[in-house]
Amino acid sequence: MRDLFLLGILPILLYAMFKRPFIALGMWPWTALFFPNGWVYGIAGSIRYNLLIAGITIVGYLVMKNKPKVTFGLLGALVLAFFFWTTISTMVTIGRPEVAWVFWNRFSKVIALFVFVVLIAEKKLHLDVLLWGVALSVGFYGTLEALKFVASGGGHMITGMSGHVLGDRNELAVAFVMTLPICVYLLGEYGKRARILQVGLIGVMCMLVFAVVGTQSRGGFIALLTLGGYLFMKSDRKILLSVLIVILVAVLTNFVSSEYTERMDTIETATSDASFMGRVVVWKLSFILAMQNPFFGGGFKAIENYAVASEMAREFFSYSWFYTGDALPVGFARAAHSIYFQVLGDQGFGGLALYLGCLYFSWSKAGKAAKTIRRAGGARWLSTMATSIQLSIFAFAVGGAALSFAYFDLIFTLFGLVIVLETRLVPAELKRLAAARSAAAAQATSTALVPSPAPAPRPVPATRQGA
Repeated sequence: MRDLFLLGILPILLYAMFKRPFIALGMWPWTALFFPNGWVYGIAGSIRYNLLIAGITIVGYLVMKNKPKVTFGLLGALVLAFFFWTTISTMVTIGRPEVAWVFWNRFSKVIALFVFVVLIAEKKLHLDVLLWGVALSVGFYGTLEALKFVASGGGHMITGMSGHVLGDRNELAVAFVMTLPICVYLLGEYGKRARILQVGLIGVMCMLVFAVVGTQSRGGFIALLTLGGYLFMKSDRKILLSVLIVILVAVLTNFVSSEYTERMDTIETATSDASFMGRVVVWKLSFILAMQNPFFGGGFKAIENYAVASEMAREFFSYSWFYTGDALPVGFARAAHSIYFQVLGDQGFGGLALYLGCLYFSWSKAGKAAKTIRRAGGARWLSTMATSIQLSIFAFAVGGAALSFAYFDLIFTLFGLVIVLETRLVPAELKRLAAARSAAAAQATSTALVPSPAPAPRPVPATRQGA
């Protein structure tokens, strides 16, 4: 049934996407994050939806009239420079070239999505469609899995689909947390228009919190806590938010198992946790890899190559200040388990500097856009959108500290949205405000210059006639 529905609606969607490239742009991250191939079978499962929609987006843009003026700015320059850096690091990789180039090819598609976000998106509607695509992909999957978690009384372990970009439950948990601020924006903008959307989005937000707990991811739990604190500080409705948090925590306690509690308790004793210290060992090996290849690192997934990891382990005790406790390099290679050490090992110190620049400037520019609009008295939706994107980037930066998740599609999509905010939406809103104020001032001046009507002459009192 799902196959027939998807195959039946696909031609209509393709036509709409071709006529309106921004619809295709919104569907691009949806197919990447929703992974429709994992939901269908037969001929419907053999179609490469993401590649098909990416192609429609590109063709639609090429034939589009009145293309918006393109300005990438500092953030765009950093993202493109980072991609150029990864290309060089792949060419000089010390790992397996065939593996590095496969990963580079996948990352090039992520950068293509980023580029076309900047090329096409220019209006509120365009950005809303993109954000709805995230909510209807990650949010839908999180809600579905959370309902299973609740129905099982907390026994269902939430994981991603096999072969999907969000297949790992830890990475899936961070994606859930990143989606929460996006749902907050959509709730404020569309919840007041239809009761069903309001109830639905509130339900999705609650279920995403349940879904994070259901993954039993410590990184996701930390990201959720820090996002909650950050959101509380930025919220104008702290009392209402506090009440909602208390209610949500009270309900969650009925589904949290003792196993989950014990797992979260290991956060306080991380230095004695074998799993965590095993990650610290890989962090140290990634650092050694960067020290030996400081400019371009080892290339994509070099540290996951056993021969490379073994070679780096020879210098393991040369950096005694890098504390790993009693943990030592094991007899197999592991992923870096940190976006920061992942980039450091893959791309060297230069690549890490570019990547950190992308994270910092996207976060700061989104915050600056929100503050500028608020001070100018501009549209509330614009400042809320900028704040939501900033919170989502913050959640990624925190949650990704213990995950090999550096090249995630959604974070580079958010980079593109920040550029659109900075170079198009915010200037357009400020221009609109300036024009409105000029018109109001001109009207006030013209009113002041119009002479007031002369007062009517006072009647002369009649004089008494002489006798």
